[in-house]
Amino acid sequence: MVSKYKFEKEEIVKSLKSATKQDSIIRAMSKPAEKVKPWHSYRNIFITESRIENGVEFWKENINVLETAYEEFGINPEIIVSIIGIETNYGKNMGSFRVIDALSTLAFDYYTKYESRESRRLFFTHQLENLFLLAREQKIDPLSLKGSYAGAMGFGQFMPDSYRNYAVDFDNDSIADIWKNPSDAIGSVSNYLMRHGWEKDEIIATKAKLTGKRAHEIIYNKISRPKKSIEKFIELGLEPLSLDAKPGLKALPLKLENEAGEEYWFGFQNFHVIGRYNPRVKYAMAVTQLSHLVKERFCKMQLC
Repeated sequence: MVSKYKFEKEEIVKSLKSATKQDSIIRAMSKPAEKVKPWHSYRNIFITESRIENGVEFWKENINVLETAYEEFGINPEIIVSIIGIETNYGKNMGSFRVIDALSTLAFDYYTKYESRESRRLFFTHQLENLFLLAREQKIDPLSLKGSYAGAMGFGQFMPDSYRNYAVDFDNDSIADIWKNPSDAIGSVSNYLMRHGWEKDEIIATKAKLTGKRAHEIIYNKISRPKKSIEKFIELGLEPLSLDAKPGLKALPLKLENEAGEEYWFGFQNFHVIGRYNPRVKYAMAVTQLSHLVKERFCKMQLC
């Protein structure tokens, strides 16, 4: 930090000495809901009546900003509403950990002593580096920022490097305030999705069914850019239940665990983009399904 970014050594040392190892962060990181819960349990956490209703209210309160974001970035309002809803329940639960505690615990304790993946240790070291850069650029005390147990911040739970790369000052008040200003949060989430390849007004996902014996050859649930066409999957024995998807559209085969059995879907480019926000199939599907329910309720109120 000193040689690369010209920080004062004493400044960095003082901040890191003020950081506190948090055992609760280590426990939380060991059991994220995306890994340990089947789809039907995960869905029940995030897709609830209150989250749908609160999503409609958030949309109503920010309707002009959401419409402006759609015009500028091409992201449908219900998608932005749903991401913010799942991430922080529309700003109600942004996290209470000091970000410096979270990132230092994960970089120097969890991924050094409890988890051996070097790539994850480097990831959180990189985020800690970006926290100091963010604080200097925005003239913020790095010890003052609060967030999740993973160090994510604000309405949309941006990591420090995501803030530096994608946060926008959407209301032109000279600061990209993703912590207290929903307008900046909406603009920032929209910018993130656009920059990762969102296709305006295109399909996100559609249900599928097994129709052939070669379906066992399909590799499911990889959040990557779609490369194979739906027609190829039909040959293997997986086909869409509806005609929503255009012929030749590239797709991702998805398989989710329900109480009554397995559920099959196709995800498309925009599903992949949601997966860039959080690389878990269950997360991307929860955003997709919540967005449909919020929009349906919003439109029933004759608001769209």
